[in-house]
Amino acid sequence: MHILLTGAGGQLGHAIQGIFSNHEVFAYDRQQLDITHLEAIRASVATHTPDLVLNAAAYNAVDQAERDPEAAYRGNALGPRNLALATAARGIPLLHMSTNYVFDGLSHRPYHEFDVPHPQSVYGQSKLAGEEAVRALNPKHYIVRTSWLYHTHGNNFIKTMRALSQQPEVRVVDDQFGSPTYAPHLAAALARLVTTEAFGTYHIAGRGGTSRFDLIQTLYALLGVRSQVKSIPSAEMPRLAKCPSYAVLTTLQEPAIHLPPWQDGLAQFVQSAL
Repeated sequence: MHILLTGAGGQLGHAIQGIFSNHEVFAYDRQQLDITHLEAIRASVATHTPDLVLNAAAYNAVDQAERDPEAAYRGNALGPRNLALATAARGIPLLHMSTNYVFDGLSHRPYHEFDVPHPQSVYGQSKLAGEEAVRALNPKHYIVRTSWLYHTHGNNFIKTMRALSQQPEVRVVDDQFGSPTYAPHLAAALARLVTTEAFGTYHIAGRGGTSRFDLIQTLYALLGVRSQVKSIPSAEMPRLAKCPSYAVLTTLQEPAIHLPPWQDGLAQFVQSAL
């Protein structure tokens, strides 16, 4: 399979290149291919004639999106729209990554694919706009929502907290819940998904849910560090963007593609990071 990958410099893009190593992957980071430029996308698709375009590019600065919504919408809505236009014109499937931030976090059960999105932040709103553009413009689409992505490559919450693990005490919010997702596990699931031709919207995230507090307690236990993890409410650590307080994901979709439990991904991250 010939695959055109956008967002290759990010943590998921890095994992995808490892998992898809038996395919021919034309990998581009943002500097090499800016998805907000339609003609650049059309030219790249015409040059490579891929069997699949996989979009891992996004504007992920969640708080900064509140200050600069135009940048968020360009990266998360205009970019996917351009990819959908260019791929649809040639009958090429498009896999587009999205997020649990499209939900409001008010649920008391895990969100599935048929729940109605209601984003509460500019970031979430821009990601939902990107989903809608892809659905409207290319019927051959996979839209994959994930949650709390992390990897040994790139920047993420897990790596930040690992770097703080030598401090006597760290404070972590205990009222935000999600599905921690190890990027190599997600990349492997995407490799399975694109062989199905079962187009649609999917939730693929680390199995189960946990709070940020319990996640870091588990991380520190695996690392064998003695730093005390102090639980605090989100109100004591305010952010510009409103984060969904409960954003655990599950799937009702067929074929159902389940990741390993989030604890397995965390253990593999610790092993890889040693």
